[in-house]
Amino acid sequence: MTRFPAEWEAHGGTAMCWPARDAMWGDLFADAEVAHAEVANAIARFEPVTMLAPPRTVERAAARCGPGVEVVELAIDDSWFRDSGPIYVVDDDGSTVATDWRFNSWGDKFLPYDDDAAAARRFADGRGDPVRSIDMVFEGGSITGDGDGTLVTTTQCLMHPNRNPTMTQVEIEAVLRAELGAETTIWLPHGLALDDDTDGHVDNIAAFAVPGRLVLQGCDDPDEADWLRLDVDRRVAQGALDARGRALDVVTVPVLPFAEVDRGEGPERVVVPYLNYYLGNGFVLIPTCGHRADDDMVALISAQYPGREAVALEVGAILAGGGGGIHCITQQLPA
Repeated sequence: MTRFPAEWEAHGGTAMCWPARDAMWGDLFADAEVAHAEVANAIARFEPVTMLAPPRTVERAAARCGPGVEVVELAIDDSWFRDSGPIYVVDDDGSTVATDWRFNSWGDKFLPYDDDAAAARRFADGRGDPVRSIDMVFEGGSITGDGDGTLVTTTQCLMHPNRNPTMTQVEIEAVLRAELGAETTIWLPHGLALDDDTDGHVDNIAAFAVPGRLVLQGCDDPDEADWLRLDVDRRVAQGALDARGRALDVVTVPVLPFAEVDRGEGPERVVVPYLNYYLGNGFVLIPTCGHRADDDMVALISAQYPGREAVALEVGAILAGGGGGIHCITQQLPA
């Protein structure tokens, strides 16, 4: 049966995309370039990093990233390769296959997106990887998996009418089972209240630590909409049965930071979830934003991944200002 490997399994490397859409970043564009280069070089200490850049920015990306990061030319519209890039699976015979899903820019929100819709296949073809195309709108940031047959997602995202409006939950689960080996899909009701761009991607609020243990973003401020939303998610997840019949143990990261950024149209309040972290070969890379709880929350997350170096990067507010986080701009390439 096809299997979607857990993020903590061995990587052959990480793929990222250089910032591309000027209108998305506005006055933060230069800061976004610095943040992408910092993330790439932090990961490159542990595993190879390939930075994909549109033709007009290849030289700039190479100069900003330095010699430790491979920069490859590829036509792209946005820099969120978690969602536009291929999702790699392992087939029954042990071969690695790049799955290429339909990408519609999170419900036709950002135009154009023709190059992003073609990016997964172009990238995989350029590497010589076998590709399987799937006729369902889907993004990598909408799932987290335990590598053992269990996926977690949000109803808010996968059941949103701007993705696959004719599909039922049962039909979506059937595709996830066939293509990702999801014997069990656990549906959390909500993503973050301010996550309008992705309609509630799960990678802002949940990640597996090991099979049977799910790390969840919490919110300790009852005046925030996320206080209730994330508590509902916690109660849905706690004790839910995974694909092997284990009752999920939930670990909550209790603080949810907010920050203000200005893309040129005045201050904008953004949410900076710690859960948008990325696991790789021997590390966990965690976004921070200068919040007083940063050190404590990084320590709590680090404790879930013994033997991995916890690396905190204060790029959370910048990436959130563009609509994402560290996990959103990375895509693991299985070993």
